[in-house]
Amino acid sequence: MRHRPRKRFGQHFLHDQGVLARIVGAIDPKAGEVLVEIGPGEGALTRLLLEKAGQVTAIEIDRDLADALEAQFARDRLVLHRADALAFDFGALPAGARIVGNLPYNISTPILFRLAECGERFRDLHFMLQLEVVDRMVAAHSTPEYGRLSVMLQARFAMQKLFKVSAGAFRPPPKVESAVVRMTPLPGVDLPRDFAGIVRRAFSARRKTLRNALGLAPEQFGALGLDPGLRPENLSPQDYVRIAATCAR
Repeated sequence: MRHRPRKRFGQHFLHDQGVLARIVGAIDPKAGEVLVEIGPGEGALTRLLLEKAGQVTAIEIDRDLADALEAQFARDRLVLHRADALAFDFGALPAGARIVGNLPYNISTPILFRLAECGERFRDLHFMLQLEVVDRMVAAHSTPEYGRLSVMLQARFAMQKLFKVSAGAFRPPPKVESAVVRMTPLPGVDLPRDFAGIVRRAFSARRKTLRNALGLAPEQFGALGLDPGLRPENLSPQDYVRIAATCAR
Protein backbone atom coordinates (compact mmCIF):
# COMPACT_ATOMS: atom_id res chain seq x y z
CA MET A 1 0.00 0.00 0.00
CA ARG A 2 1.25 3.48 -0.89
CA HIS A 3 -0.97 6.22 0.47
CA ARG A 4 -0.46 9.96 0.15
CA PRO A 5 -0.18 11.24 3.75
CA ARG A 6 -2.87 13.70 4.80
CA LYS A 7 -1.76 16.60 6.96
CA ARG A 8 -5.17 17.02 8.61
CA PHE A 9 -4.83 13.53 10.12
CA GLY A 10 -1.20 14.08 11.14
CA GLN A 11 -0.12 11.07 9.08
CA HIS A 12 3.51 9.90 9.21
CA PHE A 13 3.81 6.25 8.21
CA LEU A 14 6.42 4.10 9.94
CA HIS A 15 8.36 2.10 7.35
CA ASP A 16 11.67 1.18 9.03
CA GLN A 17 11.59 -2.61 9.39
CA GLY A 18 14.11 -2.57 12.23
CA VAL A 19 11.98 -0.19 14.27
CA LEU A 20 8.83 -2.18 13.49
CA ALA A 21 10.55 -5.35 14.71
CA ARG A 22 11.63 -3.62 17.94
CA ILE A 23 8.07 -2.49 18.63
CA VAL A 24 6.67 -5.98 18.07
CA GLY A 25 9.43 -7.39 20.27
CA ALA A 26 8.51 -4.96 23.05
CA ILE A 27 4.82 -5.88 22.81
CA ASP A 28 5.52 -9.61 22.45
CA PRO A 29 1.99 -10.43 21.25
CA LYS A 30 0.59 -13.96 21.62
CA ALA A 31 -2.22 -15.84 19.92
CA GLY A 32 -5.56 -15.31 21.61
CA GLU A 33 -4.74 -11.87 23.06
CA VAL A 34 -7.00 -8.92 22.28
CA LEU A 35 -4.80 -6.48 20.36
CA VAL A 36 -6.23 -3.07 19.46
CA GLU A 37 -4.26 -0.85 17.09
CA ILE A 38 -5.07 2.85 16.88
CA GLY A 39 -4.33 4.26 13.44
CA PRO A 40 -3.01 1.24 11.52
CA GLY A 41 -2.27 3.45 8.51
CA GLU A 42 -0.77 1.42 5.68
CA GLY A 43 -0.70 -1.73 7.80
CA ALA A 44 3.06 -2.14 8.31
CA LEU A 45 2.76 -2.83 12.04
CA THR A 46 -0.62 -4.51 11.62
CA ARG A 47 0.89 -7.18 9.42
CA LEU A 48 3.55 -8.09 11.98
CA LEU A 49 1.03 -8.14 14.83
CA LEU A 50 -1.22 -10.45 12.83
CA GLU A 51 1.67 -12.84 12.26
CA LYS A 52 2.10 -13.16 16.04
CA ALA A 53 -1.45 -12.85 17.37
CA GLY A 54 -3.64 -14.06 14.52
CA GLN A 55 -6.23 -11.29 14.93
CA VAL A 56 -6.12 -7.52 15.45
CA THR A 57 -8.84 -4.95 16.08
CA ALA A 58 -8.00 -1.64 14.41
CA ILE A 59 -9.42 1.89 14.52
CA GLU A 60 -8.87 3.98 11.38
CA ILE A 61 -10.43 7.36 10.56
CA ASP A 62 -9.12 7.69 6.99
CA ARG A 63 -11.66 6.08 4.64
CA ASP A 64 -9.13 5.44 1.87
CA LEU A 65 -6.77 3.68 4.25
CA ALA A 66 -9.66 1.69 5.73
CA ASP A 67 -10.66 0.52 2.24
CA ALA A 68 -7.10 -0.53 1.46
CA LEU A 69 -6.72 -2.36 4.78
CA GLU A 70 -9.92 -4.33 4.19
CA ALA A 71 -8.66 -5.28 0.74
CA GLN A 72 -5.30 -6.36 2.16
CA PHE A 73 -6.37 -8.40 5.20
CA ALA A 74 -9.10 -10.99 5.72
CA ARG A 75 -12.00 -9.63 7.78
CA ASP A 76 -11.85 -12.50 10.26
CA ARG A 77 -8.26 -11.49 11.04
CA LEU A 78 -8.49 -7.69 10.94
CA VAL A 79 -11.59 -6.36 12.71
CA LEU A 80 -11.69 -2.81 11.42
CA HIS A 81 -13.59 0.10 12.99
CA ARG A 82 -13.94 3.12 10.71
CA ALA A 83 -13.94 5.66 13.52
CA ASP A 84 -12.26 8.62 15.15
CA ALA A 85 -10.20 7.40 18.11
CA LEU A 86 -11.26 10.52 20.02
CA ALA A 87 -14.88 9.34 19.85
CA PHE A 88 -14.32 5.57 20.12
CA ASP A 89 -15.74 3.78 23.17
CA PHE A 90 -12.61 2.16 24.58
CA GLY A 91 -14.54 1.19 27.71
CA ALA A 92 -16.48 -1.33 25.62
CA LEU A 93 -13.35 -3.32 24.78
CA PRO A 94 -12.85 -6.68 26.52
CA ALA A 95 -10.98 -6.59 29.81
CA GLY A 96 -7.29 -7.29 29.32
CA ALA A 97 -7.10 -5.68 25.88
CA ARG A 98 -3.66 -4.56 24.76
CA ILE A 99 -3.55 -1.16 23.03
CA VAL A 100 -0.91 -0.17 20.50
CA GLY A 101 -0.47 2.61 18.00
CA ASN A 102 1.57 5.23 16.21
CA LEU A 103 -0.55 8.10 17.50
CA PRO A 104 -1.02 11.29 15.44
CA TYR A 105 1.08 13.85 17.26
CA ASN A 106 -1.53 16.60 16.90
CA ILE A 107 -4.12 14.70 18.99
CA SER A 108 -1.95 12.43 21.11
CA THR A 109 -2.67 14.10 24.47
CA PRO A 110 -6.49 14.01 24.15
CA ILE A 111 -6.33 10.32 23.15
CA LEU A 112 -4.12 9.53 26.14
CA PHE A 113 -6.56 11.24 28.50
CA ARG A 114 -9.49 9.27 27.00
CA LEU A 115 -7.63 5.99 27.41
CA ALA A 116 -6.68 6.87 30.99
CA GLU A 117 -10.37 7.13 31.91
CA CYS A 118 -10.76 3.38 31.41
CA GLY A 119 -7.12 2.36 31.81
CA GLU A 120 -7.88 -0.31 34.41
CA ARG A 121 -9.50 -2.40 31.66
CA PHE A 122 -6.26 -2.77 29.71
CA ARG A 123 -3.33 -5.10 30.21
CA ASP A 124 -0.88 -2.57 28.76
CA LEU A 125 -0.49 0.15 26.16
CA HIS A 126 2.41 0.72 23.75
CA PHE A 127 2.62 3.94 21.73
CA MET A 128 4.88 5.74 19.32
CA LEU A 129 4.76 9.43 20.17
CA GLN A 130 6.70 12.64 19.77
CA LEU A 131 9.83 12.38 21.95
CA GLU A 132 8.94 15.58 23.79
CA VAL A 133 5.54 14.12 24.74
CA VAL A 134 7.08 10.84 25.97
CA ASP A 135 9.58 12.79 28.06
CA ARG A 136 6.66 14.63 29.67
CA MET A 137 4.78 11.38 30.26
CA VAL A 138 7.65 9.77 32.18
CA ALA A 139 9.08 12.91 33.83
CA ALA A 140 9.85 12.92 37.55
CA HIS A 141 8.44 15.72 39.69
CA SER A 142 10.55 18.86 40.13
CA THR A 143 11.92 18.57 36.58
CA PRO A 144 11.15 20.97 33.69
CA GLU A 145 9.23 18.32 31.71
CA TYR A 146 6.90 17.44 34.59
CA GLY A 147 3.34 18.71 34.27
CA ARG A 148 -0.33 17.89 34.05
CA LEU A 149 0.19 15.04 31.56
CA SER A 150 2.82 13.46 33.83
CA VAL A 151 0.52 13.51 36.86
CA MET A 152 -2.63 12.36 35.08
CA LEU A 153 -0.90 9.32 33.58
CA GLN A 154 1.50 8.38 36.39
CA ALA A 155 -1.38 8.28 38.88
CA ARG A 156 -2.85 5.41 36.84
CA PHE A 157 0.05 3.76 35.01
CA ALA A 158 3.63 2.63 35.46
CA MET A 159 5.42 4.47 32.66
CA GLN A 160 8.48 3.24 30.76
CA LYS A 161 10.26 4.99 27.90
CA LEU A 162 11.54 2.14 25.72
CA PHE A 163 13.58 3.64 22.87
CA LYS A 164 13.91 6.65 20.59
CA VAL A 165 13.10 6.63 16.87
CA SER A 166 14.64 8.97 14.32
CA ALA A 167 12.58 11.02 11.88
CA GLY A 168 13.95 9.02 8.94
CA ALA A 169 11.97 5.94 10.04
CA PHE A 170 8.78 7.63 8.80
CA ARG A 171 7.24 8.70 5.50
CA PRO A 172 7.15 11.67 5.36
CA PRO A 173 9.77 12.37 8.04
CA PRO A 174 8.34 14.48 10.89
CA LYS A 175 10.24 17.53 12.09
CA VAL A 176 10.80 15.95 15.50
CA GLU A 177 12.23 12.77 17.00
CA SER A 178 9.88 10.11 18.33
CA ALA A 179 9.94 7.49 21.05
CA VAL A 180 8.10 4.35 22.08
CA VAL A 181 6.53 4.23 25.54
CA ARG A 182 4.94 1.43 27.57
CA MET A 183 2.08 2.13 29.98
CA THR A 184 1.06 -0.58 32.46
CA PRO A 185 -2.03 0.03 34.62
CA LEU A 186 -1.33 0.21 38.35
CA PRO A 187 -3.40 -2.20 40.44
CA GLY A 188 -6.16 -0.98 42.73
CA VAL A 189 -6.27 2.63 41.53
CA ASP A 190 -9.40 4.47 42.70
CA LEU A 191 -8.81 8.17 42.19
CA PRO A 192 -10.78 10.66 44.30
CA ARG A 193 -13.57 12.72 42.85
CA ASP A 194 -12.28 15.82 41.04
CA PHE A 195 -8.70 14.53 40.92
CA ALA A 196 -8.52 15.72 37.31
CA GLY A 197 -9.93 19.12 38.28
CA ILE A 198 -7.36 19.59 41.05
CA VAL A 199 -4.50 18.75 38.72
CA ARG A 200 -5.85 21.01 35.97
CA ARG A 201 -6.23 23.90 38.41
CA ALA A 202 -2.72 23.45 39.79
CA PHE A 203 -0.94 23.39 36.44
CA SER A 204 -2.96 26.20 34.91
CA ALA A 205 -1.05 28.34 37.41
CA ARG A 206 2.18 26.35 37.59
CA ARG A 207 4.38 29.37 38.32
CA LYS A 208 2.30 30.23 41.38
CA THR A 209 2.83 28.67 44.78
CA LEU A 210 0.48 25.93 45.95
CA ARG A 211 -1.07 28.42 48.37
CA ASN A 212 -2.20 30.58 45.44
CA ALA A 213 -2.76 27.83 42.87
CA LEU A 214 -4.97 25.55 44.96
CA GLY A 215 -6.46 27.86 47.57
CA LEU A 216 -6.40 25.29 50.38
CA ALA A 217 -6.68 26.44 53.98
CA PRO A 218 -3.43 26.51 56.02
CA GLU A 219 -4.66 23.67 58.23
CA GLN A 220 -5.25 21.51 55.14
CA PHE A 221 -1.65 21.98 54.01
CA GLY A 222 -0.58 21.14 57.55
CA ALA A 223 -2.64 17.96 57.64
CA LEU A 224 -1.18 16.91 54.27
CA GLY A 225 2.36 17.68 55.38
CA LEU A 226 2.89 19.94 52.35
CA ASP A 227 4.71 23.25 52.19
CA PRO A 228 2.27 25.79 50.66
CA GLY A 229 5.27 27.68 49.31
CA LEU A 230 6.09 24.88 46.88
CA ARG A 231 5.05 25.04 43.22
CA PRO A 232 2.76 22.56 41.43
CA GLU A 233 5.66 20.78 39.69
CA ASN A 234 7.23 19.96 43.07
CA LEU A 235 4.47 17.50 44.05
CA SER A 236 4.35 13.83 43.12
CA PRO A 237 1.24 12.22 41.54
CA GLN A 238 0.44 10.64 44.91
CA ASP A 239 0.56 14.08 46.55
CA TYR A 240 -2.18 15.17 44.16
CA VAL A 241 -4.20 12.06 44.98
CA ARG A 242 -3.98 12.97 48.68
CA ILE A 243 -4.98 16.58 47.97
CA ALA A 244 -8.00 15.47 45.94
CA ALA A 245 -9.02 13.04 48.68
CA THR A 246 -8.82 15.85 51.27
CA CYS A 247 -10.91 18.19 49.11
CA ALA A 248 -13.53 15.48 48.56
CA ARG A 249 -14.24 15.10 52.30
